[in-house]
Amino acid sequence: MTTRDSEDTTGLALIVGLGNPGPRYAGNRHNVGFLVADELAERVGGKFKRHKSGADVAEGRLDGTRVALAKSRSLMNLSGGPVAGAARFYKVSPESVIVIHDELDLTYGTVRLKRGGGENGHNGLRSISKSLGTRDYLRVRFGVDRPPGRMDPADYVLRDFSRTERSELGFFVDRCADAVSTLAAKGLEAAQNEFH
Repeated sequence: MTTRDSEDTTGLALIVGLGNPGPRYAGNRHNVGFLVADELAERVGGKFKRHKSGADVAEGRLDGTRVALAKSRSLMNLSGGPVAGAARFYKVSPESVIVIHDELDLTYGTVRLKRGGGENGHNGLRSISKSLGTRDYLRVRFGVDRPPGRMDPADYVLRDFSRTERSELGFFVDRCADAVSTLAAKGLEAAQNEFH
């Protein structure tokens, strides 16, 4: 795997989709990371199973790269513990962790990739940064737009995608999964060149 540049020698990418567990949250904008993780699990032919880290995990190969896909069983704001637990279990350095999350500051469906940076008010990222002890992990940002009018952003991300958004959601989730695959297999610069 070319995304790592530390002592990580496992050759495995830990790919984390962020969201809240349970049917109540399934269609929320905040759960787009789970949707992309589900698409990636289909691609590797894996099924999510309970893992002692506190996440549900599926393993397989994505474009020739060994991957562990993870979805925390805790609420979004407490994602850090399960993510750090999975990273320890798989002996993956934080630099080789890829986190897929919703992003208010990008137009709907836009995908952007980066390493490190701030959390921009995203409590799931804040929890992960605290638990990993660094912000220096890879992020795959899926645009969900800003809320309309004066709607509270916290309320907005916990609402389901609109009917219009849902009509394009499958396409955008698929494209985001393509970006994650490229990131895991070819590294950040190659993925940015292809998807930005």
